[in-house]
Amino acid sequence: MAKIYGIAFALTFPKFDASVSESTKLKNTSAIEKIRRRLIPLLMLSLVVGGCVWHQRRKNHVCGALTLYGNVEMRHVDISFQVDGVIENMTFEEGEAVKKGDLLAALDDRDYRANYLKSLAEVNRAKAILNEAISILEMNEELYGRNFISRRKYISHINSRDEANAAYEGAIAASRYQENRLNNSRIYAPDGGTIAMRIQEPGATVKAGQPICAIVKARPVWIRAYIPEANLGSVTHGTPATVTIDTIDRNTGKRKEYAARISYISPVAEFTPKTVQTEDLRTYLVYRINVYIDEPDESLKRGMPATIKINHNGGDRANAKASVH
Repeated sequence: MAKIYGIAFALTFPKFDASVSESTKLKNTSAIEKIRRRLIPLLMLSLVVGGCVWHQRRKNHVCGALTLYGNVEMRHVDISFQVDGVIENMTFEEGEAVKKGDLLAALDDRDYRANYLKSLAEVNRAKAILNEAISILEMNEELYGRNFISRRKYISHINSRDEANAAYEGAIAASRYQENRLNNSRIYAPDGGTIAMRIQEPGATVKAGQPICAIVKARPVWIRAYIPEANLGSVTHGTPATVTIDTIDRNTGKRKEYAARISYISPVAEFTPKTVQTEDLRTYLVYRINVYIDEPDESLKRGMPATIKINHNGGDRANAKASVH
C-alpha cells in the first residue's frame, strides 16, 4: 500500500529534467495529467475502503465479537433388525419425518409367530406335568407320614416335582425368547427425526444387524466450527453465542437466528502445519468446537453452513446452560 501511495505522489508531483525540450515537457505533462485523472479516484476509493475495513475491525474489537463459520451437525442412526428375515414392508420414504415409536419396517413373521405359539404350547405342557408331580407328591406325603411308603420313594417324588418345576421355568424362558424374536421382526423409531436413506426395500432378505435405513435425529443440533489458537482464551464451556443460517425467516424477512452455547472445546489442536513451527505458523493452529443450538427447528439441515457470533465480553457464563441432550 505504501508503494502505491509513493507512485501516486510521484505522478501527482512530477519532477522534470531541465535538459528536456519544451515540447517533450508538454507531452509528458499531458500524459501525466491523464494518468492523474484516472489515479486520483482510485486512490480515494482505496482510502474509503481501507477506512471502512479498519473501522469494522475496530468495532468488532471494541464490542468483543468473534465470528466463526461452520456446518450443522446432527446425530445419525443406522436402523437394523435384530433377527434375520425377509422385509415385508417399509412404512416411510426418504425425507419423511418420524416420531419416536413409529413403525419403520416389518419382516415376514410367520415362522417367528409359529415358533412363539409352539413355545406357548410347551409352557402349557410343562405346567401340566408340574401339576401332576405336585399332586402325586401331596398324596404320597400323607402316605409317608403314615409309614406306608419308604423315605426313598418319598424323596423320589420330591425330586420329580422339582424336575417338573425346572422344566416349567425353562419353557417359560424359551417362550419369552420366542416372543422377543417375534417382536424384533418389527422396527420402531428410536427417536424423532428424518429418514435420511432407505438402504433396503421390501422383498430383500436381510441378516440381523444389517442396516435397512438411516435416521437423522431431530435433537441435539450443533455447529461444528474451528477457533484459532489466538482466540482460544476468549471462550469457555457454556459461552453464549448466536447462530445465523442463510434461510430467510418468513415472519421477519431476515436470516434465521438461533440462541446457542459452546458445549465442547477440543483439547487437541488440528491442521498443524509442521512439527517445528515459528511464531507465525503457530497462529494457524485451530481447535474444534461444538456450538449447541438451544431450540432447533426443521429449518436446520445436516451439513448446512452457518455463521457463529460469539460476544465473549458479555453474558453470564456461570449461569449458561451446559447440558447436552
